[in-house]
Amino acid sequence: MAETETESITTSSPPPISETENSTTLPTTETEKNPNPVTISLRIWPPTQKTRDAVINRLIETLSTESILSKRFGSLESEEASSVAKSIEDEAYAIASATVFGDDDGIEILKAYSKEISKRMLESVKAKSNVASPPPKDGDGIESAVDSKIDSSEA
Repeated sequence: MAETETESITTSSPPPISETENSTTLPTTETEKNPNPVTISLRIWPPTQKTRDAVINRLIETLSTESILSKRFGSLESEEASSVAKSIEDEAYAIASATVFGDDDGIEILKAYSKEISKRMLESVKAKSNVASPPPKDGDGIESAVDSKIDSSEA
């Protein structure tokens, strides 16, 4: 019989990894995570003049063209709508700017500004419609039922 040689194959495992190489050290501060942090801060108050002008233009359009308001209260001439819109925006801006809120980004102030604009726009068109034509009255001097229902639903 022929002698056979046997080869022994041994595999060596990779050298052990030390504890420090195996553990991952996480950064503990923001600057360690990103050495050049970019801070983005979005503030929506105060609005830019461009934004304020856009609000005024939208008010002019709403007050002088056909809209839900004009169907109910009538529309204003373009020149009158322009002066009323400017006045509404200026007053709303002044009131909102004087309002103190604790938020950093101005969302609550913007809500107050928007609410003031809506309130003053309604007051303006209602006042104009009352001056132009007093509310219709029936024979007893009582407002018509339609106007009473609309007014009571607004409250």
